[in-house]
Parts: sequence; structure tokens; C-alpha cells
Amino acid sequence: MTTSQVTPRILVIQHEDGTGPGLVGEELTAAGLALHPVHPWDGDELPASLDGCAGLLVLGGAANADDEEALPWLPAVRVLVREAVDSSVPLLGICLGGQIMASALGGSVRVRDRGPEVGAVPLRRLPAADGDPLFGSVPDGARAAQWHWDEIGALPPGAVPLLTGDDCLHQAFRVGPRAWGVQFHPEVLGDAVADWSLSDGPA
Repeated sequence: MTTSQVTPRILVIQHEDGTGPGLVGEELTAAGLALHPVHPWDGDELPASLDGCAGLLVLGGAANADDEEALPWLPAVRVLVREAVDSSVPLLGICLGGQIMASALGGSVRVRDRGPEVGAVPLRRLPAADGDPLFGSVPDGARAAQWHWDEIGALPPGAVPLLTGDDCLHQAFRVGPRAWGVQFHPEVLGDAVADWSLSDGPA
């Protein structure tokens, strides 16, 4: 008798409508992983732990990373982020997700006094990007979609900076061996950018 294989499952936390996993989700699915999206803004409950999850993906949104009035589920997200880091469960936080990750692990997030960063912005490699499992192959000067008012002010203790930018210092970082946060949007599809252009402002 053969034991049926269970497809590894990635918990995807989406903070608002229209901010799905996009290209990142497509890559994960192509790699044989199953996405388990949770929509707390629409009444879904976040799991109490990452038991049974092969990874955690925390997406972006328009709210501030510390705004528990707008996002009352933030404390539960922080618990899952810390669990992922402590248990070496692969984690990727995108834009707001990266800011939540930084804040949950002891860093800080601030409003940009220079105004929002919007557009296709070049990324600059830092020495630690060499050999990084996620960003080791990203060429210097590669452009990435940006759409944010807030930014990471200080990285968490022990975090490794991987990518920077001309107008935003912390574009990508790693905590431990398997947790990454990014300020840019690697997940965006063309239709998402079009939707953003009609919205009230950057996330």
C-alpha cells in the first residue's frame, strides 16, 4: 500500500482585495507548491500556527505596518512571522509584508518624508547578495515595481541587507537562513499596475 503524497502548502496572507500573490504565486505553483490564501479583511481567520505549512507569504497593502485599527489581525501576523523565523519556515514579506516582518522582528517602519516612491526603480546589489538563495542572481540595476508611502527605517537586529536603492535604503533583506523581506513588488502583473494607477495612492 502506498502513502498518498501531500502537496506542500504555502500560507498566503492577503490584507486587502486586489493584492494577490501574482507572479510569485505563479512561480510557487509551478514549483509544485499549493497556495492557501487567507483573507482576514473578508472574515477569514488566521491560523494560530504554521503547523502543516511549508512556507509563509505576507503580501502588501495600503495600511501602515503598525495600524491595528485598519488591520486588527496584525498581532496574529506578527506571531506567525516570528514563528517562521524561529522554526526556519521559508518566509517572504512583500512591501507592507516586508515592513510587518521588520517591525515584528525588532526593526522600525516610518513614513517617507520625501513622498511616495512610485515606478520602475533600479535596485542596487549589496555584497551579501552574492550567493543568496533568493537574490543571488538579481543583476545590479534590475528594475522593480515600487508603490509605497512608508519604508523600513531600521532593519531588525542581525538582518542582512541584500538590495538597496537610490531613494530607499532597505529594498531587500534576510533574517536567518530562510526569511526575506522586500520593499518592492516582485509579484505585480501588468493589470495590477493599471489598477494601482487608478487608486488613491501608493500602498
